[in-house]
Amino acid sequence: MDGMRQSDKGRRKPRADAVRNRERVVEAARAVFSAGGPEASLEAVARLAGVGIGTLYRHFPTREALFEAVYRREVQHLAELAEQLKQEAEPVEALRRWMRSNVKFVATKKGMSAALALAAYNNSELFSYSFDRLTRAVGGLLDRAIASGEIRSDIKPEDLLRALIGMCYMHDQPGWQTSVLRLVDVFVDGLRIRPDTPRAKAKPRKSR
Repeated sequence: MDGMRQSDKGRRKPRADAVRNRERVVEAARAVFSAGGPEASLEAVARLAGVGIGTLYRHFPTREALFEAVYRREVQHLAELAEQLKQEAEPVEALRRWMRSNVKFVATKKGMSAALALAAYNNSELFSYSFDRLTRAVGGLLDRAIASGEIRSDIKPEDLLRALIGMCYMHDQPGWQTSVLRLVDVFVDGLRIRPDTPRAKAKPRKSR
């Protein structure tokens, strides 16, 4: 019986207040890293979250562990945005808005981007997870646009992500955001099928 009780303790779910504290820390870290970059004070994160520094370290023993949690949260938000846009916008416009949202994320959260890049660089599993999740997110938008007959079918989700990363590469140059948003529009418009071209009969991209 004692062994069973110990086993039950090992499987016990985290207390609700512990879960809330963890969520507050992650949200606070998003704000602090956005403003101060990857070197921002963890004490500042704890203060904004309304928890002690000991509580922060219980959930995230290292700075890298906190970076990873924030990274996963941002990837989750972008994946959820893709699903939301399916309900709110026409196929091509949904694809365009998702790509533009990625550009605006880099522009408004430069410090966050630096922290997330550091997390992904040091963790190949995390990079694979995020790339796969974002590929599936944009892939759903792309499939919808192809099925509508508006987008050529010889483009892959990975192509869109690589193009987007490439366009944002010079994010430290003055005025880059306006330029890149314009390039996103040009890129998406370039994928459109014209009614008077053979591509208008293109079939949807095959699922992998």
